[in-house]
Amino acid sequence: MSYTLIKTLHILSMVLLFGTGLGSAFYKWMADRNGQLAHIAVTNRHVVLADWWFTTPTVIFQPLSGLWLVGQLGLPLSTPWVAVSLGLYVLAGACWLPVVWLQIRMRDLAGQALAGGHELPPRYWRMARAWFWLGIPAFCAMVLVVALMVFKHLPGEF
Repeated sequence: MSYTLIKTLHILSMVLLFGTGLGSAFYKWMADRNGQLAHIAVTNRHVVLADWWFTTPTVIFQPLSGLWLVGQLGLPLSTPWVAVSLGLYVLAGACWLPVVWLQIRMRDLAGQALAGGHELPPRYWRMARAWFWLGIPAFCAMVLVVALMVFKHLPGEF
């Protein structure tokens, strides 16, 4: 495949990863704030589906296509912006994996509460807080990865 095609797919994948992550986070957070159990249950179900259908494939494709592009450019992985990008990507992934686990558990808890006609347990809300706070470093790390991907250098490097 051509460099241009892989670069285009890499950029489109990044947009899909970023957009799905931000959109899912927004809608889940808003559903939780709304407090309506049916809304929370449906939103949690959709967020988990979005992670499987969109986020997971892009999470896999991003480093593969990025490493291929870096290889085509002949850049060593020790190139500062590449090394920092990879480190930030690992940080985001380290936050994302527990977020996925939390989302699945929250989906199940919300579905059980809705089916049983009872309120969400306190455990759900503890998980929701952890989910929110894990999202902040993951989101910030991905913003920095995108900036490094676009500018291809660290601040102060030219």
